[in-house]
Amino acid sequence: MAEDRQFNAPAAERGDRRGGAATAATQTRSRLRRRRVCAFCADKIENIDYKDINTLRRFISEQGQIESRRRTGTCARHQRRLTLAVKRARFLALLPYTAEHVRRYSS
Repeated sequence: MAEDRQFNAPAAERGDRRGGAATAATQTRSRLRRRRVCAFCADKIENIDYKDINTLRRFISEQGQIESRRRTGTCARHQRRLTLAVKRARFLALLPYTAEHVRRYSS
């Protein structure tokens, strides 16, 4: 009977991870993840040059999309500047808008 009552107890009392207090396992997992540092802040780069294609290509996926902040670790300020630089480079045909295989085999 005590086991039946446990399912009706609040999340914090039954040790459920979906609610209530965090368990030791979830705390250690979150500590193992290291927060990515913005590559531009680390190198103290203020302006992102749209003509520097090698730098911009690191932040573009295989499909030609601009990678998100979550994936690249860039800060909000540099992500906005990076997006602007990529769009300028695309407009001047320094970078492609789409991946080559998408352009070649699209119907």
